[in-house]
Amino acid sequence: MKRFSSILIANRGEIACRVIRTARSLGYRTVAVYSDADREAPHVKLADHAVHIGAGPVGESYLLADTILQASASSGAEAIHPGYGFLSENADFARACETAGLVFIGPSPESIDAMGNKAEAKRMMIAAGVPCIPGYEGEDQNEENLISQAKNVGLPIMVKAAAGGGGRGMRLVHKASELASAIKLAKNEAESAFGSGELILERALIRPRHVEVQVFADTHGNTVYLGERDCSIQRRHQKVVEEAPCPVMTESLRAKMGEAAVEAARSINYRGAGTVEFLLDQSGEFFFLEMNTRLQVEHPVTELITGLDLVALQIQVAQGDELGFVQEGVRLHGHAIEVRLYTEDAAQDFLPTSGPVDLWLPAEGAGVRIDSGIASGQEISPFYDPMVAKVIAYGDDREVARLRLIDALKNTTLFGTITNKRFLIACLEKEAFSDGSATTAFIEEQFGDRPFTEAAPSFEEAAVAAVLASLNDYDEALKEAVYVSPVLKNWASAERRVTRKLYAFDGVDYDLSVEACSSAGNEDSYLVTAGEKSARIDVLARDGHVATVNVDDVRLKATFLAKSDAEHYLAVNGRTLQFRDMIRMAGVADIAGGGGSVIAPMHGMLLEIRVSAGDHVSKGQTLAILEAMKMHYEIQAEVDGTVADVFATAGTQVAADTILIEIETEAGNEQ
Repeated sequence: MKRFSSILIANRGEIACRVIRTARSLGYRTVAVYSDADREAPHVKLADHAVHIGAGPVGESYLLADTILQASASSGAEAIHPGYGFLSENADFARACETAGLVFIGPSPESIDAMGNKAEAKRMMIAAGVPCIPGYEGEDQNEENLISQAKNVGLPIMVKAAAGGGGRGMRLVHKASELASAIKLAKNEAESAFGSGELILERALIRPRHVEVQVFADTHGNTVYLGERDCSIQRRHQKVVEEAPCPVMTESLRAKMGEAAVEAARSINYRGAGTVEFLLDQSGEFFFLEMNTRLQVEHPVTELITGLDLVALQIQVAQGDELGFVQEGVRLHGHAIEVRLYTEDAAQDFLPTSGPVDLWLPAEGAGVRIDSGIASGQEISPFYDPMVAKVIAYGDDREVARLRLIDALKNTTLFGTITNKRFLIACLEKEAFSDGSATTAFIEEQFGDRPFTEAAPSFEEAAVAAVLASLNDYDEALKEAVYVSPVLKNWASAERRVTRKLYAFDGVDYDLSVEACSSAGNEDSYLVTAGEKSARIDVLARDGHVATVNVDDVRLKATFLAKSDAEHYLAVNGRTLQFRDMIRMAGVADIAGGGGSVIAPMHGMLLEIRVSAGDHVSKGQTLAILEAMKMHYEIQAEVDGTVADVFATAGTQVAADTILIEIETEAGNEQ
């Protein structure tokens, strides 16, 4: 193997930052690549050198293999680490790296090819004696044949893209009448995401666990497994919570699954880091699902329980060195749990969101690790996957790790763009998770199809926001004042000084009066009233955006940010709340579509419009298909009525909140 001293990271976000940190700690020179949308991204600033590679969309930047190779040449990089996603499992790219004299920090192109197609991989695993789920992985992709094969396998059944992963191009089908639509949607999504519409079919296991085994192999004949990860909590087949070890694992089952994973790796002459994924049913049987020929998003939990740096091992193996340990030397200690922090709106069926990062404050503490790729002042782009950070906690046992993770989430703040943080906390607090019984049916069983909504801010939360906003107003005024002593704070020569804040939410209004009051040893004590409600707020300490407050003698930690003199954010008790002072916003009208206005829920490419002016539509009918953040979304009618006009054109990019279609609602059906 060729020795190297510089590495280009062909990725972005948190994984680029994570690879750069390890590479630099080992003495390697690092090169970042970035698109127009990522000019100010942390990974660009963290690397020793950075090269611009194109526009924001991935097809014009991070997926351009030739451009990445040109960046390597111009920067003097000798090796490429692909991270995950993008080109990480592209055999042609790995081959092109070798042709260009670069070391690809990953498996050989032949290994990637072998496992890159789920149909071919499954055929190989069957030949290698690895347990596989019954299904269809044939070459005849005719829709009629797929429907026929699905019926032969039996329902429920999984329709899956042969070339992809990450939940894209995947549909669970319960009824024969749903097969044709599921096959079409999966095929279209697969072609868009992976450039191939080939599908496989597999019998759907009901309530299994998703358990994967981390394998590692060097070029000297050593292949080991580094324990397992339970990734059962998933939404739309995308992992949400991951942990190591699996809560129901036994030593004998771990050995069986580990040996099967090692056999899978050896059968394709594997090298580097890889993950063999299995479904584990309630009887203890396990079945091969797929092999990911790259580093996994959830690799930190394995690192925490083994004490190994998997990126460092990847670099070591790519240099041609031995792993330096054998299977008997692998020891697992403690427990680690990871959650994926996404910018998505749980109240809107988890639609991805994009927008500003007005403030990013990750938690710190014992046993807490946060891998992120964002910074305050940055923009969350609509062009990329909405995962912005991974919050991980470690403990001597599972319960310690769980409690630490909940606390870390509560103390992690992202203001400016909606995230799934509160949903993650809710998952970790469910008994079905705390007792270790969660399966892939967890989210459906625990949350159903109800939107995950939160109550409006309580009076006490609004009172804290009002006090901190008033203090911020004072701080800003003091900056502009001349010869005004801070000791005059809250002093008035005549009548009492009262500040008014008016906050309005759906069905809840708070008209708050904030008045300074005396308190022994504390000048920042306030009485907040709204009608018959009142609360005493003592601000005990403020350090930047973080404040310690007593609310009627109950101590809280609060994070506050004034986005403007009329808009501010508050994070408290794990909730992220946005307040608008309606007094200061007087005269600013909210822009909203009427009940018959169909708007784009996010930025994206409008792939298809299924209606025309004059068409009659029913509530729930699919009107258009939008592609955003590598997923396809059906935009449905919320009312019965007649299409009055269509304002958008298929094949064009649309911005969030753009009115796409106007529906003239039928009498009595206005929403």
